[in-house]
Amino acid sequence: MSQKELIREKLKNHLGKEVTVYVDRELGSVHPKYPNMVYPINYGYIKELTACDGDYQDVYLLGIDEPVKIVVGKVYAVVERENDIEDKLIVVVGEYKYTIEEIVELISFQEKYFKSKIVK
Repeated sequence: MSQKELIREKLKNHLGKEVTVYVDRELGSVHPKYPNMVYPINYGYIKELTACDGDYQDVYLLGIDEPVKIVVGKVYAVVERENDIEDKLIVVVGEYKYTIEEIVELISFQEKYFKSKIVK
């Protein structure tokens, strides 16, 4: 099993678990390398997992409509990328239930550059 497959399994094992998200790209902020990309949602990482790139695991944060720095939520889904080294997690704050279509729309600002699928 490859490193990516092992990490993907660990991500799936976190589905439904509570995690602390550290937001480093707040809602409304601009991507550090691509100034035309504005974050319509909060984006950050969790420290519980290391991604394939060696950094903390990246997270799209849903269910909160204001910029935040640190928040607790539940792992709701995995964004499995076929053409990138790193998958992403979807973490939700609160009890809202998102459809796959809603998730795709919310993260398309960045995921449109990748071939990916959502696993719940």
